[in-house]
Amino acid sequence: MDREYVSATLAVAVPAARLFAVLSDPTTHSAIDGTGWVQEAVDRAPLTEVGQIFRMDMYHANHPNGGYQVANKVQVLDPPRAIGWLTGQEKGDGHLEFGGWIWRYDLAPLGPSETEVTLTYDWSAVPQFIREYLQFPPFGPEHLTNSLHHLAELVSGR
Repeated sequence: MDREYVSATLAVAVPAARLFAVLSDPTTHSAIDGTGWVQEAVDRAPLTEVGQIFRMDMYHANHPNGGYQVANKVQVLDPPRAIGWLTGQEKGDGHLEFGGWIWRYDLAPLGPSETEVTLTYDWSAVPQFIREYLQFPPFGPEHLTNSLHHLAELVSGR
């Protein structure tokens, strides 16, 4: 694969501000994900500023511990147009280390009650030593589309 990102786009019949409110709420992320990897928000406060850290409990059968925790750092916050975060982990000394991949949602209003949502997973900044033990992307091509459909279902029910 020549490019180091994947993305998917879906039109959702709700205003951008409503979508943004759901995306900026870490407690909704497990329902949006759909893989079963994202378990529960440890830090439950809404995402309100660049640099904000929020942790999520995770589970993956291929992870050495099965259950683990990630620390995410908000990189993009432009309500109601864009939100994105880097994923990493807390080291034993309390220091946060990020792997170089980012999750980003871009919201483009198609009218007062419809929004085009683009979800991008970009691993272009992942250093070589991480690429030696992790495959990118770590999920199949359908994951982003499925995730957008979960987001649409969740936001339509609010």
